[in-house]
Amino acid sequence: MEVIEEKNRLKFFPIMMYTVVMGLSGLTITYQKAALWLGFPHIIAEALMYITTAIFVLVSLIYIYKFFKYKTAVISELSHPVRINFFAAISISMLMLAIIFKENYPLISAIFWYPGTLLHFYLTMRIVVFWINENQQIEHSNPAWFIPIVGNVLIPAAGVGFANLSLLLYFFSVGMFFWIIIFTVILNRIIFHNQMVVKFMPTLFILIAPPAVGFISYFKMFGVIDTFALVLFNLALFFTLLVAFMYKNFIKIKFFISWWAFVFPLAAMAISAMLMYSQNNSIFSLLLSYVMIAVVTLIVSIVIYQTVLHIKKEEICIKE
Repeated sequence: MEVIEEKNRLKFFPIMMYTVVMGLSGLTITYQKAALWLGFPHIIAEALMYITTAIFVLVSLIYIYKFFKYKTAVISELSHPVRINFFAAISISMLMLAIIFKENYPLISAIFWYPGTLLHFYLTMRIVVFWINENQQIEHSNPAWFIPIVGNVLIPAAGVGFANLSLLLYFFSVGMFFWIIIFTVILNRIIFHNQMVVKFMPTLFILIAPPAVGFISYFKMFGVIDTFALVLFNLALFFTLLVAFMYKNFIKIKFFISWWAFVFPLAAMAISAMLMYSQNNSIFSLLLSYVMIAVVTLIVSIVIYQTVLHIKKEEICIKE
């Protein structure tokens, strides 16, 4: 019986699979903005929109089935000091789909944004309460803790037109505040304690996401690139350069589903660069936009290939 349980792929279908949707959503929005601001063909973004939505539906159906068949396994993930943070990837996926559909299909966008916002509000409260009530070990802290925080900053990016500015500022304020707090915790852990488990090294890329997404949301709310917006953009650029300088830390890492953590933050940086170019028409912003689009596309191609390869080898959705 134990052997059968260990080979049951459904039971070990991880909540981290929603990072696949986050990554593909980031790629989709990147090509939407590239079509808008750089003249890329619209057909690329259109195709990616349908693929991303289909993957979201597929992952959701599988995880819902897992919940009914192996409820204790889901509860175990929800009480896990690391995996609990990845539940916010569900609501973030919904919010990103709301952004994808916003321009051409506002009704579909609203169908994703309202439940996504409510779910993320609940998950933020649930996760922060978990951090407070449970004794957290410093070894459990990692950049994945930013996932529930980034969702709060992301809400205004899709929420303009769906909610008033006061509500959007609430989420933006919460996200910005906890970004600073969690960053302090993570930096302390990285510098003064043991190195992270290898499979969580790709989550270092999530350091890029809060300032990059914050920059986009701030512009969406106020329509200006002022000093605060420039601070957010430059911080996002700094973390992008930082992980680029650390490339040796990543090139030899064995594949884990956490590799998808590379994609979303890089896509956020690509979108930020294109947004900056749309406002200042600088050569630097234009070059950065093209470089980031190329990097995001390359990383997604590699991660998709590795994901399919390891699915065929039955090395995903297995007991750890």
